Amino acid sequence: MNNSFDKYQKRRLRSSYLSVIVSIALVLFLVGLLGLIVLKTNSITKHFKEKVAITVFLNDNAKDKDVETLKAELKKEEYTKAVTYISKEEAAKIYSEDIGENFLEFLGENPLKNAIDISLKSEFVTPEKMAEIEKTLVIRSIVSEVTYDKPLIELLSKNINRLSFWMLLFSALFTLIAVVLINGSIRLSVYSKRFTIKTMQMVGATKGFIRNPFIWQSVKLGIIGALVSIVGLVVFISYLNKNIPELELFTDVNILLVVFFGIIGLGILITWLSTFFATQRFLNLRSDELYY
Repeated sequence: MNNSFDKYQKRRLRSSYLSVIVSIALVLFLVGLLGLIVLKTNSITKHFKEKVAITVFLNDNAKDKDVETLKAELKKEEYTKAVTYISKEEAAKIYSEDIGENFLEFLGENPLKNAIDISLKSEFVTPEKMAEIEKTLVIRSIVSEVTYDKPLIELLSKNINRLSFWMLLFSALFTLIAVVLINGSIRLSVYSKRFTIKTMQMVGATKGFIRNPFIWQSVKLGIIGALVSIVGLVVFISYLNKNIPELELFTDVNILLVVFFGIIGLGILITWLSTFFATQRFLNLRSDELYY
């Protein structure tokens, strides 16, 4: 009889542990996925920003020496990611390919100008900073005109700021939900052992002595749940990367490591705190209050 009861208790214990692990794994999987989206959003935003370029059109009488000097100076500027020189002949060829016919045959001459495309670093792609850059370039004697897509820059900056705000807000909200859900699972696990806790306390065990095994057990469950969520995340990322390779989810290993270690750290922190406060609550209760 006792043997059957012990087996029943062990099954209940394993079932309780399994439910806690599954709860932790599911919640941390979603938190990890959201964290990856947030971090990858910054990477994608940087990628698109660095595609933005300022085009500097040069005067027809600009000397080759002056052009080379300007190119060298631009490469040294803190806002410059890359400098590309496009001659009027190259520009005419590109334009002809775009429209599908040789427009020079109709005009008889090339109306285009030699130009320098300046690709900017992402932190300088804002309406204010690009306007400042334009002012410093347009005053040069060999520069005819400086152009860039101002409406696009304003729209890009506005939408990126809006997206960043909502992503951060949503991340904070979801992390709070994760804490509440994992905390609930841990509290239920500790609740099932409330009589054991009180019995140990009544025979003279200290609070720390009673609490530490529960905390260590919950932390182990948190680590296991975190590892399960990481495995699930890797499988899901592999699936996305296979079907949408443009996302380049595996290219930045540092981002993945931050997400994975963040998941493990969050799993340990939440289970430790939840178990500490849950056991503390039952340690402070009177014996007759354990039934409510």
